[in-house]
Amino acid sequence: MAEAVRQFRLGFVVNPLAGVGGPAANKGSDDSRIQAMARAGDLPLSAPRRARTFIEHLQIPPDCRFTLVTVAGLMGAEIVAGMPWDVELVDFTPAEQTTAQDTQGAVQALVAAQVDLLVFVGGDGTARDVCAVIPPRQPALGVPAGVKMHSGVYAINPQMAAELVSLLLRGELVNLAMREVRDIDEDAFRRGVVKSRHFGELLTPEEGRFVQHVKQGGLEVEDLVLLDIAEQLRSEVEEDNTLVIWGPGSTTLNAMRNLNMEGTLLGVDVSLNGEVVARDADAKTVLDHLQHHDGPVLLIVTAIGGQGHIIGRGNQQLSPELLRRVGRDNLRVIATKTKLKTLAGRPLEIDSGDAEIDRTWQGYIPVITGYEDTVLYPLGLHASEISAEQQP
Repeated sequence: MAEAVRQFRLGFVVNPLAGVGGPAANKGSDDSRIQAMARAGDLPLSAPRRARTFIEHLQIPPDCRFTLVTVAGLMGAEIVAGMPWDVELVDFTPAEQTTAQDTQGAVQALVAAQVDLLVFVGGDGTARDVCAVIPPRQPALGVPAGVKMHSGVYAINPQMAAELVSLLLRGELVNLAMREVRDIDEDAFRRGVVKSRHFGELLTPEEGRFVQHVKQGGLEVEDLVLLDIAEQLRSEVEEDNTLVIWGPGSTTLNAMRNLNMEGTLLGVDVSLNGEVVARDADAKTVLDHLQHHDGPVLLIVTAIGGQGHIIGRGNQQLSPELLRRVGRDNLRVIATKTKLKTLAGRPLEIDSGDAEIDRTWQGYIPVITGYEDTVLYPLGLHASEISAEQQP
């Protein structure tokens, strides 16, 4: 088998005006007067400088096929100029005098370009703009460049943000967590009154850490982790009118049992509203259930230990037609961190029998590893396939 190569598409957008109110002791940068002064050159722009610090501290390993996806001008392209990477510009041109609408338009264009992680440079106002338009399962990380910085989606500094992204590029396990986006009333803040408001959450990478579970009731650590995974799945699996397709494997079977459903170890099972409606189903049966269902759908699979396949090994009942109907956004991959570590940094694999699905589903995906414990992990192509893609 050809050597696996990680691929990573990093979305990158900068709010050039973030932080301009700080030097003016303005308690923020939302004031139109302050922004006008910045555009006129009367106030220095700190965000582009901090964005460049992040870029310069990124470490791209030689076994990672890295593409930076960004927008034109000072919102991206000018910041990354001169870096020895593949840079892809999305079809979005920001205004000369950028506004919140430019940030939102840029984010939407970057998400449409299928980035694995969106990195944005700004402050709490920028985080609000991102949160307003980004899909809930799109990972995003903030590089701090604002004045207030009450949101929990930012790294400590640009260097730490670069170190966190570099961990991902090296194939390390990095946790994902829902972190708050908060902003304050700047007018009240200038009067010495702090009025902080919650505006939503972003799925944000954090440094992955292994937490040892204490043994209870004679259960092994592995059993406790599987209980945690089941609890994380419960709200989605038991939601009204939700059809769930369960792939084979001991991890998925244990999750079903912990949710009071009896599945099959080596087969594909189907549940609806938390009740099994088909056990050990063939491809036609699974597809029939999907075609006659008009509600939410989930596909839950696990990785083959030591090998890493999530599609195409032992679960050919998951046909290309079914995968296209389900869609990548409705895929849930579950695995213990111990199982992921057996891959020694190699990506998860997909061999669906449809080259287009294999290509479009590759990238970094969330893997549920416990209760409120999710890591971002690569689902990659082989080096030979990458080479073939690059041939004229």
